[in-house]
Amino acid sequence: MKTTTPREWAEAAEQAAIQPPDTAEHFAGYAVVGVPFGSGHYLAFRRFPTSSVGPGYRAVWLRTPAGQWTIYADAPPELSCARYFGAALARAATAPVNAEWTGPAALTVRVPGVVQWELEFGATWVTRAATATALRFPAALWRRDSVVNAMAAMMGPALGAGRMKLAGIVPNGQSFQARPLRIWAVTRSRAAIGGKDAGTLRPLPGQARLGDFWLPQRGLFAADLGIRYPSTAAPHHIPDHERAAQHHEHH
Repeated sequence: MKTTTPREWAEAAEQAAIQPPDTAEHFAGYAVVGVPFGSGHYLAFRRFPTSSVGPGYRAVWLRTPAGQWTIYADAPPELSCARYFGAALARAATAPVNAEWTGPAALTVRVPGVVQWELEFGATWVTRAATATALRFPAALWRRDSVVNAMAAMMGPALGAGRMKLAGIVPNGQSFQARPLRIWAVTRSRAAIGGKDAGTLRPLPGQARLGDFWLPQRGLFAADLGIRYPSTAAPHHIPDHERAAQHHEHH
Protein backbone atom coordinates (compact mmCIF):
# COMPACT_ATOMS: atom_id res chain seq x y z
CA MET A 1 0.00 0.00 0.00
CA LYS A 2 1.33 3.41 -0.92
CA THR A 3 1.80 5.56 2.17
CA THR A 4 0.40 9.02 1.53
CA THR A 5 -1.41 10.45 4.58
CA PRO A 6 -0.06 11.80 7.85
CA ARG A 7 -1.74 8.96 9.73
CA GLU A 8 -0.17 6.33 7.47
CA TRP A 9 3.28 7.82 8.01
CA ALA A 10 2.68 7.89 11.76
CA GLU A 11 1.68 4.22 11.69
CA ALA A 12 4.75 3.39 9.60
CA ALA A 13 6.95 5.07 12.21
CA GLU A 14 5.42 2.90 14.92
CA GLN A 15 6.40 -0.21 12.95
CA ALA A 16 9.85 0.95 11.86
CA ALA A 17 12.89 -1.15 12.66
CA ILE A 18 15.33 0.12 15.28
CA GLN A 19 18.05 2.23 13.73
CA PRO A 20 21.60 0.84 13.64
CA PRO A 21 24.04 1.88 16.39
CA ASP A 22 25.53 5.35 16.02
CA THR A 23 27.91 7.36 18.13
CA ALA A 24 25.30 10.14 18.06
CA GLU A 25 22.11 10.05 20.09
CA HIS A 26 19.21 9.77 17.69
CA PHE A 27 15.42 9.68 17.50
CA ALA A 28 12.95 8.87 14.73
CA GLY A 29 9.22 9.41 14.37
CA TYR A 30 6.93 12.35 13.67
CA ALA A 31 6.02 15.71 15.16
CA VAL A 32 3.69 18.64 15.19
CA VAL A 33 6.66 20.98 14.92
CA GLY A 34 4.68 23.77 16.53
CA VAL A 35 1.42 25.73 16.47
CA PRO A 36 0.98 29.36 17.68
CA PHE A 37 -2.36 30.53 19.07
CA GLY A 38 -4.01 33.92 19.43
CA SER A 39 -3.92 33.70 23.23
CA GLY A 40 -0.10 33.78 23.06
CA HIS A 41 0.17 30.10 23.92
CA TYR A 42 2.29 27.82 21.77
CA LEU A 43 2.02 24.03 21.50
CA ALA A 44 4.21 21.35 19.93
CA PHE A 45 4.05 17.56 19.96
CA ARG A 46 6.72 14.88 19.53
CA ARG A 47 6.28 11.15 19.03
CA PHE A 48 9.54 9.22 18.74
CA PRO A 49 8.93 5.44 18.75
CA THR A 50 12.66 5.02 18.09
CA SER A 51 15.16 6.36 20.64
CA SER A 52 18.80 5.46 21.18
CA VAL A 53 18.77 6.60 24.83
CA GLY A 54 15.67 4.84 26.20
CA PRO A 55 12.11 3.81 25.37
CA GLY A 56 10.09 5.62 22.74
CA TYR A 57 8.01 8.48 24.08
CA ARG A 58 5.42 11.18 23.46
CA ALA A 59 5.88 14.78 24.54
CA VAL A 60 3.88 18.01 24.49
CA TRP A 61 5.69 21.34 24.60
CA LEU A 62 3.69 24.22 26.07
CA ARG A 63 4.69 27.88 26.04
CA THR A 64 2.67 30.37 28.08
CA PRO A 65 1.95 33.92 26.86
CA ALA A 66 4.64 35.05 29.33
CA GLY A 67 7.18 32.96 27.43
CA GLN A 68 7.69 30.14 29.96
CA TRP A 69 8.09 26.63 28.59
CA THR A 70 7.01 23.30 30.07
CA ILE A 71 7.63 19.92 28.45
CA TYR A 72 5.28 17.12 29.45
CA ALA A 73 6.57 13.68 28.45
CA ASP A 74 5.57 10.10 29.21
CA ALA A 75 9.23 9.18 29.71
CA PRO A 76 11.56 10.65 32.37
CA PRO A 77 13.08 14.06 31.52
CA GLU A 78 16.58 12.60 31.19
CA LEU A 79 15.28 10.24 28.46
CA SER A 80 13.06 12.66 26.54
CA CYS A 81 13.11 16.20 25.14
CA ALA A 82 14.23 17.84 28.40
CA ARG A 83 17.53 16.00 27.99
CA TYR A 84 18.34 18.64 25.37
CA PHE A 85 16.04 21.58 26.15
CA GLY A 86 15.88 21.52 29.97
CA ALA A 87 18.04 24.62 30.47
CA ALA A 88 15.36 26.73 28.75
CA LEU A 89 12.39 25.26 30.61
CA ALA A 90 10.44 26.45 33.60
CA ARG A 91 9.35 22.84 34.16
CA ALA A 92 10.03 19.35 32.85
CA ALA A 93 7.14 17.10 33.87
CA THR A 94 6.59 13.37 33.59
CA ALA A 95 2.90 12.93 32.77
CA PRO A 96 0.56 10.85 30.61
CA VAL A 97 0.55 12.07 27.00
CA ASN A 98 -2.18 10.59 24.80
CA ALA A 99 -2.39 10.83 21.02
CA GLU A 100 -5.21 9.45 18.87
CA TRP A 101 -5.57 9.59 15.10
CA THR A 102 -9.24 10.29 14.40
CA GLY A 103 -8.90 10.44 10.61
CA PRO A 104 -6.30 10.19 7.81
CA ALA A 105 -5.11 13.71 8.62
CA ALA A 106 -6.68 14.41 12.02
CA LEU A 107 -4.97 14.01 15.39
CA THR A 108 -6.08 14.64 18.97
CA VAL A 109 -3.43 15.10 21.67
CA ARG A 110 -4.11 15.22 25.42
CA VAL A 111 -2.21 15.80 28.63
CA PRO A 112 -4.93 15.02 31.20
CA GLY A 113 -5.89 18.07 33.21
CA VAL A 114 -3.58 20.32 31.18
CA VAL A 115 -4.03 20.21 27.38
CA GLN A 116 -6.81 19.08 25.03
CA TRP A 117 -5.68 19.67 21.45
CA GLU A 118 -7.27 18.85 18.09
CA LEU A 119 -5.45 19.16 14.78
CA GLU A 120 -6.06 18.67 11.07
CA PHE A 121 -3.33 18.60 8.41
CA GLY A 122 -3.29 19.28 4.70
CA ALA A 123 -0.90 19.57 1.77
CA THR A 124 -0.27 22.82 -0.10
CA TRP A 125 1.88 23.42 -3.13
CA VAL A 126 4.57 24.77 -0.79
CA THR A 127 4.53 21.73 1.52
CA ARG A 128 4.59 19.44 -1.51
CA ALA A 129 7.60 21.33 -2.88
CA ALA A 130 9.35 21.18 0.50
CA THR A 131 8.74 17.43 0.69
CA ALA A 132 9.98 16.87 -2.86
CA THR A 133 13.13 18.88 -2.13
CA ALA A 134 13.83 16.99 1.10
CA LEU A 135 13.35 13.58 -0.55
CA ARG A 136 15.78 14.48 -3.35
CA PHE A 137 18.40 15.82 -0.96
CA PRO A 138 21.50 13.56 -0.86
CA ALA A 139 21.80 11.66 2.43
CA ALA A 140 25.38 12.79 3.03
CA LEU A 141 24.40 16.46 2.85
CA TRP A 142 21.91 16.12 5.71
CA ARG A 143 24.91 16.03 8.05
CA ARG A 144 26.43 19.25 6.70
CA ASP A 145 25.05 21.99 8.94
CA SER A 146 25.73 24.90 6.62
CA VAL A 147 23.99 23.17 3.71
CA VAL A 148 20.82 22.16 5.57
CA ASN A 149 20.56 25.57 7.20
CA ALA A 150 20.80 27.25 3.80
CA MET A 151 17.90 25.07 2.67
CA ALA A 152 15.97 25.87 5.87
CA ALA A 153 16.54 29.60 5.34
CA MET A 154 14.66 29.34 2.04
CA MET A 155 11.99 26.92 3.26
CA GLY A 156 10.98 28.91 6.34
CA PRO A 157 9.64 32.03 4.61
CA ALA A 158 8.14 29.97 1.76
CA LEU A 159 6.17 27.91 4.29
CA GLY A 160 5.09 31.04 6.16
CA ALA A 161 6.97 29.68 9.18
CA GLY A 162 9.47 32.49 9.66
CA ARG A 163 13.06 31.72 10.49
CA MET A 164 14.07 28.04 10.42
CA LYS A 165 17.23 26.10 11.25
CA LEU A 166 17.75 22.38 10.81
CA ALA A 167 21.07 22.27 12.65
CA GLY A 168 22.63 24.14 15.54
CA ILE A 169 22.91 24.07 19.33
CA VAL A 170 20.10 23.27 21.78
CA PRO A 171 19.81 24.97 25.22
CA ASN A 172 21.65 22.18 27.05
CA GLY A 173 24.67 22.65 24.78
CA GLN A 174 24.41 19.65 22.48
CA SER A 175 24.49 20.03 18.70
CA PHE A 176 21.44 18.88 16.75
CA GLN A 177 20.63 17.90 13.17
CA ALA A 178 17.02 17.51 12.02
CA ARG A 179 15.90 15.67 8.89
CA PRO A 180 12.17 16.18 8.16
CA LEU A 181 11.44 14.37 4.91
CA ARG A 182 7.67 14.93 4.66
CA ILE A 183 5.83 18.13 5.58
CA TRP A 184 2.16 19.07 5.90
CA ALA A 185 0.52 22.31 7.02
CA VAL A 186 -1.75 22.50 10.06
CA THR A 187 -5.01 23.59 8.42
CA ARG A 188 -7.16 23.62 11.55
CA SER A 189 -6.47 23.43 15.25
CA ARG A 190 -8.31 24.01 18.51
CA ALA A 191 -6.81 23.75 21.97
CA ALA A 192 -7.94 24.11 25.54
CA ILE A 193 -5.17 24.80 28.04
CA GLY A 194 -6.16 24.43 31.65
CA GLY A 195 -9.77 24.33 30.42
CA LYS A 196 -9.52 27.69 28.60
CA ASP A 197 -9.70 28.17 24.85
CA ALA A 198 -6.32 29.05 23.32
CA GLY A 199 -7.93 31.06 20.55
CA THR A 200 -7.42 31.07 16.80
CA LEU A 201 -4.27 30.18 14.89
CA ARG A 202 -2.08 33.28 14.86
CA PRO A 203 1.69 33.92 14.70
CA LEU A 204 3.35 35.04 17.91
CA PRO A 205 4.28 38.76 18.06
CA GLY A 206 7.91 37.65 18.20
CA GLN A 207 9.04 34.26 16.91
CA ALA A 208 9.99 31.88 19.73
CA ARG A 209 13.15 29.81 19.81
CA LEU A 210 14.92 27.38 22.10
CA GLY A 211 18.63 27.74 21.47
CA ASP A 212 19.09 27.53 17.71
CA PHE A 213 15.78 25.72 17.26
CA TRP A 214 13.22 28.22 15.97
CA LEU A 215 9.54 27.40 16.47
CA PRO A 216 7.54 27.93 13.26
CA GLN A 217 5.12 30.82 13.06
CA ARG A 218 2.74 28.62 11.10
CA GLY A 219 1.58 25.19 12.24
CA LEU A 220 3.56 22.40 10.58
CA PHE A 221 3.51 18.60 10.82
CA ALA A 222 6.63 16.58 9.96
CA ALA A 223 6.75 12.82 9.33
CA ASP A 224 9.57 10.50 8.32
CA LEU A 225 11.51 12.63 10.80
CA GLY A 226 14.96 11.94 12.19
CA ILE A 227 16.81 13.93 14.86
CA ARG A 228 20.51 13.44 15.66
CA TYR A 229 22.58 14.92 18.48
CA PRO A 230 26.17 14.39 17.29
CA SER A 231 27.65 16.19 20.32
CA THR A 232 26.37 14.80 23.62
CA ALA A 233 29.12 15.85 26.04
CA ALA A 234 27.30 18.85 27.54
CA PRO A 235 25.67 18.44 30.97
CA HIS A 236 21.96 17.58 30.82
CA HIS A 237 20.32 20.36 32.79
CA ILE A 238 16.81 19.53 34.01
CA PRO A 239 14.90 21.72 36.51
CA ASP A 240 15.43 19.81 39.77
CA HIS A 241 12.04 20.58 41.28
CA GLU A 242 10.26 18.94 38.35
CA ARG A 243 12.57 16.03 37.63
CA ALA A 244 10.15 13.26 38.60
CA ALA A 245 6.92 15.21 38.98
CA GLN A 246 3.56 13.82 37.94
CA HIS A 247 1.37 16.78 36.84
CA HIS A 248 -2.39 16.61 36.95
CA GLU A 249 -3.24 20.15 37.99
CA HIS A 250 -4.61 22.83 35.69
CA HIS A 251 -2.49 25.71 34.44
